[in-house]
Formats: sequence, structure tokens, C-alpha cells
Amino acid sequence: MRRFCACLSILLLSCVLQASAQDLASFEKRVHVRTLPNGLTVLLLQRPEAPVFSFFTVVDAGDAQDPLGKTGLAHMMEHMAFKGTENIGTTNYSAEKAALAKVEQAYAAYDRENIRTNGRDEKKVAELEAAWKAARADADQYVIQNEFGELIERNGGLEMNASTGFDSTQYYYSLPANRLELWAYLESERFLHPVMREFYKERDVVMEERRMRIDSSPTGRLVEQFLSIAFDGSPYHRPSIGYTADLKHFSATDAANFFQTYYVPSNMVIALVGDLDPDKTFAVVDRYFGRIPAGPKPEEYITAQTPQTAERTVTLYDPSQPFYLEGYQVPRYRDKDDAVYHVISSVMSAGRTSRLYRSLVRDRKIAMTAAGFSGLPGNKLRNLYAFYAVPAKGHTAQEMASAIHEEIEKIKKDGVTEDELKMVKTRSKAALLRSLDNNQGLAINLAQNQLKYGDWRELFRDIDKIDAVTNEDIKRVAAATFVESNRTVGIIETKSAKGGK
Repeated sequence: MRRFCACLSILLLSCVLQASAQDLASFEKRVHVRTLPNGLTVLLLQRPEAPVFSFFTVVDAGDAQDPLGKTGLAHMMEHMAFKGTENIGTTNYSAEKAALAKVEQAYAAYDRENIRTNGRDEKKVAELEAAWKAARADADQYVIQNEFGELIERNGGLEMNASTGFDSTQYYYSLPANRLELWAYLESERFLHPVMREFYKERDVVMEERRMRIDSSPTGRLVEQFLSIAFDGSPYHRPSIGYTADLKHFSATDAANFFQTYYVPSNMVIALVGDLDPDKTFAVVDRYFGRIPAGPKPEEYITAQTPQTAERTVTLYDPSQPFYLEGYQVPRYRDKDDAVYHVISSVMSAGRTSRLYRSLVRDRKIAMTAAGFSGLPGNKLRNLYAFYAVPAKGHTAQEMASAIHEEIEKIKKDGVTEDELKMVKTRSKAALLRSLDNNQGLAINLAQNQLKYGDWRELFRDIDKIDAVTNEDIKRVAAATFVESNRTVGIIETKSAKGGK
């Protein structure tokens, strides 16, 4: 049986290698890249299988770019994305603009008094808050709810969405191919004429998200505290959704300043995939996106993460499900050993044949789930390779730690088997092919690799790097990384904060 599996792996590897090479050659002919005079990079991949197209816009700014004292601001861009523009979502923008200016004046006065530490006048705070809310109500009368999204839907658009990570923010949806010009107008308008419409309403939504994802979630609170001790100078030590105090403080004016700084053409990449003619498409792109003023790519100074020299631990006492999490500092994604971490993750965590699942879940039955991965909470900066496990009933977080460490020691001492290494490489190629099977997946891959490496082809070079990983590489990297002095631990113990069971 083992010989059959090995032969099957070799056969699959051969097929995937041939398919991958064929796809790359085909992509070279079909991918067109253009940088507009204002600095915006646009990629186009012809895929005429159906008369539709998808796009993926990625901005090189995420939670790590939140200004000090204004955590959560990058995430607000996601919430503002489809609120409309000066021409969409309003009955009278001239009047709305004046009303929004009054909202900001009223909020600034209220916020100054509200955060005052000495001589705070509660009556004045209440009066200023009431004035601010009245100004908001006045501005809201001009809003046409959801006009931007309804325009997309009426024209056959699907899956309109946005997401924010620590390293970037992305926007995407799909449309019929004959709606290309409508897309170009709507998407370029968002960057050319943004309006921070209903900003404080959306800020309240984000605060509720925080309450649900972190404040009311033991695991969410643990991860927030875990990251805060795992990192020091790095912005990765801050919560992605923002601190409560910051969410209550920053303004629509702060959001507009953030947008003007980071949402410039030179800091963005757009990928289009579908039944699109390159010449006609780029003519449309030039006409609409060329209107956006050029701006320099933001230069940032980010405090480097201090190398760890001692184990750090945070324990959360809560009457909930126990949980175990540990992380080890690893280099950013451009490091020469990044592919090695990918291989380790696949061996340890990919599916029911992975080492952690077999050992902790299937054989010993001490965990309900267990896995490991790199890139927590992002990978543009020095980050964490994390392991986690959820104990089965009657088992503890400490048992999870011991079992995970046993598997880590095996990797450090013996590495992986030849069959495991072959299967990881086969799975990686198969995963690449699956991700290239639809317009949206293609757009995501092309845009992200163009942004991160300056060349979409890195998508395929990543497979070559994984192919080059040896067992000696795995043992070397594991031995250097997975050591106690480089470890941060997070535990949920099932008992009250006072220590009672």
C-alpha cells in the first residue's frame, strides 16, 4: 500500500509539474501589465471562457499603518468603501458637503471636551455631544442609502466586498464584461472623490464588531493579549480592529487624511481577469483611472521588532473552553527560508494526514483540533509561526503544549520523510492550480504578487522555491526557530478570574 501511495504521489507530481509549466507559458502570453503615468499598476489577464470579468484592487496599507492613537483607522476604509462619492449616494452634494463640515466642527469640539483630564465639565460634554448628533442628523438627510451597491447589483454585479489585513486592504467584485466602463467609472470615482459619509455610524458598527470578536470572545481576548506581549516595537502588537479608546476618538477628518496619504495610485495595484480585450480595456482604464492625481508612495518608518531572548506567557482565566496557543518569531516573507516554513506548516497541519492531527486528534484523542502556520498576524514584517490546539473534554492546555512540543522535537531531530516532502510539493502545485481556476482567484493572485514582489510571476517562482526545500533545510530552520527563548505562549484556563473552578 505504501509503495502504491508513493507511486501515486510521483504520478501526481509529474502531472502537476507539466500543467504548471504549461500554465506559466500560457500566462506569459495573456497577462498584460501597464503602469499609468500617475503610478497606478494595472494587470489584465484575458480569460474568454464566459462574458464576465472580476477585479481585485489591493492597497499597500493595512492595520500596521494605523497612526498612533488611531488604531482601527485602516479598517474604517473598508467600511467607507461603498458609501458612495460626490456624485453617488447623495441628493445634493453641495449641501451635504457643508453639513459634513459642520459635523466635523461639532465633533472636534465635543471630543476635545470629552477627553479632557482636568476640569472636565460633564454638562458641557453633554451639550456638545447633542450638538454633534444634531449635525449628523442634518447631514444624513442628503444620503441615498446603498446607492453604490445597488448600482453594481442592477448591472449584474456579484460578491461586492472588501477586507482589511495587517499588511493591506483589498476590494473586489465581478461584473458582466459589457459593464467594464461602468466599473471603471465607479471604481475610479471612489479614489478620486471619496466622501466619509455616515462615518460615525460605521465607527459604531466597528465598535460592535470589536465587542463581538474580542471583548465578548475569550479566544479573541487571548489573541489580543498574546500579540501584545509577542511584539514590542512592531505595529503587529496592536489589535487589528483597534483599541476601544481609539475607536471612540478618531474622526472622519482623520480618516480623510489617512486616505489621502495611502490611497494614492503608486500605492495600489489592480488586476482584471475575464473576457476583456487588452487594447479596449486599457483605453478605458487610462480614461478613468488616469484622472486620479499622482502622489508619492508613502515612506514609512516602522520600529523593528526586537529579537526575543526569553519565553513570554499570558494566561486568561475564563469559564469557557480551554485553549492553547504558542508562537515563535520568524522573518518576513522575503526571507530566503520562507518556503521552508511553508513546508513545515503543510507537514504539521495540512489535513487529516498531518502530524498534529494524527497525533493529537486521531490517535491520542486529546484535542478536537490542532494546527500550525506562519504569518501571524501578517508577513510584511517579522511575524510569528504559531501552533494552537483545542483540548478535548477532560484534557488541558498544558497537555496540548507537551504534545505539540513532542512533534516539534521530531521535526528538529529527524525532519520529514521523503514521502511527506514529495506530497507537500505536490499539494503546493495542486493548490496553485486550484487558485487559478476562476477569475476572482486569478485576480487575487496576480494583484497580490505584483504588489508584494513587483512581478506577478513570483506566483510561480514560489513553487520553485518550495521544490528546492530539502530535509536538511527543514531540520536547520526548525532547530533555530522552535526554541524556548523564542516562544510566546497564550493559554485559556477554564476557571474564573478569581481562581475558582
